[in-house]
Amino acid sequence: MNKDLPNNNSSNDEVELGQLFNAIGKLFERIFRAISFVFLSIYSTIIYAAKAVVVNYKIILIVGLVSGIFGYVLEKRKTKVYESSMLVRTYFDAKYQLSTNINYYNALIGSEDYESLSNIFNLSKEATKDLLSFEIAPGPETENDRIVQYDRFLKSIDSIRAQEVSFDDYIENRDIYSGDLFLITVDSKKKDIFKNLERGLDSTFKNQYSTKKMKKRDSMLVLQKENILASINEIEELKKVYVQVLENESESTKASVSLGDGFPLQQAKSATKEYELLANQIKLRDKLRVLDEKKIEENEFFDVISSFQEIGNIKKSILDRYSLIFPILSFMILCLIYLLVRVIKYVREYES
Repeated sequence: MNKDLPNNNSSNDEVELGQLFNAIGKLFERIFRAISFVFLSIYSTIIYAAKAVVVNYKIILIVGLVSGIFGYVLEKRKTKVYESSMLVRTYFDAKYQLSTNINYYNALIGSEDYESLSNIFNLSKEATKDLLSFEIAPGPETENDRIVQYDRFLKSIDSIRAQEVSFDDYIENRDIYSGDLFLITVDSKKKDIFKNLERGLDSTFKNQYSTKKMKKRDSMLVLQKENILASINEIEELKKVYVQVLENESESTKASVSLGDGFPLQQAKSATKEYELLANQIKLRDKLRVLDEKKIEENEFFDVISSFQEIGNIKKSILDRYSLIFPILSFMILCLIYLLVRVIKYVREYES
């Protein structure tokens, strides 16, 4: 009887294994059926849509042709819009005032306050009516510019928080004020108005905060320059002392006492550090040169990298291509009408 137990166990295992394979087979069968159903549904939908297009192709062609002609005529009659851009680099956080004023100009255009615009840009009211919009965006930048911005950002936060912000996260989530290079774009109905706007935009960058920051920077540069000049003067005085010591040693009589057998006792030379002094003096003068260059380069609230063009470019957008958009919209409307008719017909037949 004990010998029959292993046989029964093996039989049970075989039954369970068979049931498992059957379950797996049914699962794969259901998956294949679901996939087949999806593909058949897609195929039926495509055929059904193609049939509707083939049956009604005359209506589709006529509506598409009429809407395309209408869109083309409207496109040609539409007033042309010109655009031009100016690339600037801001200093002393003048970028905040720039952004504020750009929004202010757009508000004046929206409220049709052409008198204020005329006073700002020194233009006639008729000329300011041609202005459509002002836009500010970050200027073109290199990978090195992004790294510099990221390094500046890390220095502005605590070390614990800095470890949590990666370079990619910073680039993805930074705002328009992260850099100092900006592209100002103006849209206008007049193609040769852009150069006349530059003088008005010059006043955009100056404000009390930027002026105060510039004066503070200048005061710090003066203080640093005075400290460097004082250090250079100290080095000059120390060099004179060393030169005097060397001259005294060369002019003094060399004391030599014979110890016998030709061994003289000679006065030792004083140790000086002329090379170290010269190296430090060169470094200090380099720092002084950098300060002077910084004062010259950043002596304004902004620099114009690229000014407005004399004649603006015609602004082109896919949304302005009415000859293309109208036929597409017409086709979509026809599709909606067709579906609506089919649904209504199905509901009526279902009720009957």
